[in-house]
Amino acid sequence: MESWQGLIDSEYRRWLPVTDRTPSVSLNEGNTPLLRSRHLSDLTGCDVRLKVEGANPTGSFKDRGMTVAISKAAEDGAELVLCASTGNTSASAAAYAARAGIASAVLVPAGRVALGKLGQAVRYGARIVEVAGTFDDCLRIARDLADHHPVALVNSVGNELRLSGQRTVAYETVDALGAAPDIHCLPVGNGGNITATWGGYRTFHAAGRSGRLPRMWGFQAAGAAPLVHGEPVAEPQTAASAIRVGDPATWQGAVDARDESDGLIGAVTDEQIFDAYQLLARKDGVFVEPASAAGVAGLLDRHDRGLLARGQTIVITLTGNGLKDQDASLRDGYTPVETGSSTAEVARALSHTALASALS
Repeated sequence: MESWQGLIDSEYRRWLPVTDRTPSVSLNEGNTPLLRSRHLSDLTGCDVRLKVEGANPTGSFKDRGMTVAISKAAEDGAELVLCASTGNTSASAAAYAARAGIASAVLVPAGRVALGKLGQAVRYGARIVEVAGTFDDCLRIARDLADHHPVALVNSVGNELRLSGQRTVAYETVDALGAAPDIHCLPVGNGGNITATWGGYRTFHAAGRSGRLPRMWGFQAAGAAPLVHGEPVAEPQTAASAIRVGDPATWQGAVDARDESDGLIGAVTDEQIFDAYQLLARKDGVFVEPASAAGVAGLLDRHDRGLLARGQTIVITLTGNGLKDQDASLRDGYTPVETGSSTAEVARALSHTALASALS
């Protein structure tokens, strides 16, 4: 059996905008786990599956699109790739650029990027510029630079290359389940992922690979929910930094995905997001960054309000690995139990009374 070689060298190649001249700049992205959540399934009466995108090489779903974008940039002879980012895009762009031997630069909002993601970009060798403003400011500047200078912009906005790669999450889901799910839940920040995922389902439906289409349920943080309010948010606020976006660049695509699929885009509070973040770790053993839990938080909110019918197949995209934002994991405090070095003392510290008594 051949080992997985990444998306461009997989069976999905024919669905990607690459040619025989396109080099395969890959870190063996894709082919991520689709885990059944026993807890969420029992709770909701549905078959709930978790698409664990944190298993990608740089720890997020961004790698799916970046392998295509950087491969095409290499084909075109690019000498510098540029992106604006809340963290995950910068890490992915820097890694794939390094793999291709191309210089990279990333624009990030100063003080608003999780250190795990910033640390990745630093180690991959990207030139990092911290902009005094929001992600939306970074993206505006990045687009302006790309319009007037010979750099390859690898943000998903208007970038069919990135979106085509991100559609593969739908392809893998259909192939794993045998058809599209009834509902696909995911976090929404800049709008590219819900747009691409819906596009992937539509592609496989049109090709006869799936006899049905899912409803797309996207969820934003309540303090950064422009698509819910129908207007940009000047100062988006949420501890889920990956979706702290006030003016989504792929606004229309996200709205189209919602409307065409008879789906929804809702808002969940940071409290709901962090409750779901903890639940995933303690019930399913899956450690995600906070924004990744927004889809789970949204599903639970719909269930709690009696708006989720039982018996459905539901897939939830978990967009990024928890190691990217360890500060979030420790934000509620961490108090270790200190003991002496005997087995009895450790047993007592663990509060296993019978064991402690037996060892004393």
